[in-house]
Amino acid sequence: MSAPLTLLDRLWSTHEVLRREDGSALLWVDRHLVHEGSHHAFARLAERGLPVAEPGLTFAVVDHYAPTRRAGPIADPAIARMIETLRGNAVRHGVRLFDLDDPDQGIVHVVGPEQGLTLPGLLITCGDSHTSTHGAFGALAFGIGATEVAHVLATQTIWQRKPRAMRITVDGTLPAGVSAKDIALNWIARLGADGAQGHAVEYAGSAIRSLSMEGRMTLCNLTIEGGGRMGMVAPDEVSFAYLRDRPHAPRGGDWHKALDNWQALASDADARFDRDVALSTEEIAPIVTWGTSPEQALPIDASVPIPDTLQPAKAQAARAALDYMGLVPGRPLAGTPVDQVFIGSCTNGRIEDLRAAAAVLAGRKARVPGLVSPGSARVKAQAEQEGLDRVFTEAGLDWVASGCSMCVGMNGDLVAAGKRCASSTNRNFRGRQGKGARTHLMSPAMVAAAAVTGTLCDVRPMLQGRAL
Repeated sequence: MSAPLTLLDRLWSTHEVLRREDGSALLWVDRHLVHEGSHHAFARLAERGLPVAEPGLTFAVVDHYAPTRRAGPIADPAIARMIETLRGNAVRHGVRLFDLDDPDQGIVHVVGPEQGLTLPGLLITCGDSHTSTHGAFGALAFGIGATEVAHVLATQTIWQRKPRAMRITVDGTLPAGVSAKDIALNWIARLGADGAQGHAVEYAGSAIRSLSMEGRMTLCNLTIEGGGRMGMVAPDEVSFAYLRDRPHAPRGGDWHKALDNWQALASDADARFDRDVALSTEEIAPIVTWGTSPEQALPIDASVPIPDTLQPAKAQAARAALDYMGLVPGRPLAGTPVDQVFIGSCTNGRIEDLRAAAAVLAGRKARVPGLVSPGSARVKAQAEQEGLDRVFTEAGLDWVASGCSMCVGMNGDLVAAGKRCASSTNRNFRGRQGKGARTHLMSPAMVAAAAVTGTLCDVRPMLQGRAL
């Protein structure tokens, strides 16, 4: 009898072309997603006179440098040049481009799933670490570097070492105000930024199964912040319902054949994992980060850590983070003033995220300025049909176009030095949102609560009597 298999085993074996003696495997790539940062890789192809091997499996998206205020020509010549370079490479190699004026434009990790380019069982690569997002559909998805992007463009394959298998099981029911973002920040804070290093993380348990696809994508997206190579959720009826009738999803008889294959994409009941972690929703509350790493996070009702009480290895990093963040050890996190807020990104820029934030903001005014950037043009259009844009603008926040926006600070959307931002993004590294910017990560609902009070605060009391 064959040994029981994990989901990782099944996905890996179906894509392995050959294996070297050192254990590295050459894998076939089903979808290659590129953005403006791919110019180095395209330049390497040009130097060698090579075409894109499979232009029909390559998809380009304008997102990282996409200006979110699009009236008139792009003012910054550097940004304009980056976008124009991607356009030229897409035309030159016959690659489908989701450009700024495309009704399907958006952040690459939002566009892929909503277009049905992301499907169970596929291997998906992109020159962006948060490619792990696509694993929410039972896909093998991971970010790659510039040299690897060039290799995939030229060969439609990639060399990789198989990661170890890790399972995080979360059981229970998530209460109001607690989301997939809180699940992710909770385990990263517990296990550390290297807690899943060298592993592919499969999420399981009743709490995971109850998540929408948006929630599962948020969870897999943030796997990278805990050191994981990729995140995965076995596909089920939630996945299939989301994908049905998407533009690039199978149709008719092909859909039914695909379903038969997708339903087999799961870990065997007796499959063994290299690491197994079990969590309960009873232990998870709304989380905010206090430092300069996603692992430096605590429940909103906790106090700023006192470095001297931490392990020596953590104490020095905590002192440096608190100094940068301008926080006083021992003081409550709740009540910390913020200067601005941001809702968006590939982590939390989908329609469910906007609905959660709007549920908090409806009928209320923001005390601080803020920006709301939908994850795609489709999400933006749907939000406007539902009237969510009016909720944001009536609260006093700016409603802008889709793009990576204030998550990366490459596109004109920045947090000024020394200013504190409550953000629904994925990284609170020094300078991530702008030089000297102070970033607190949290869920979209928690960001909305911070906008209303002008402070870090617990969203749960603000949700009483409101439908999420």
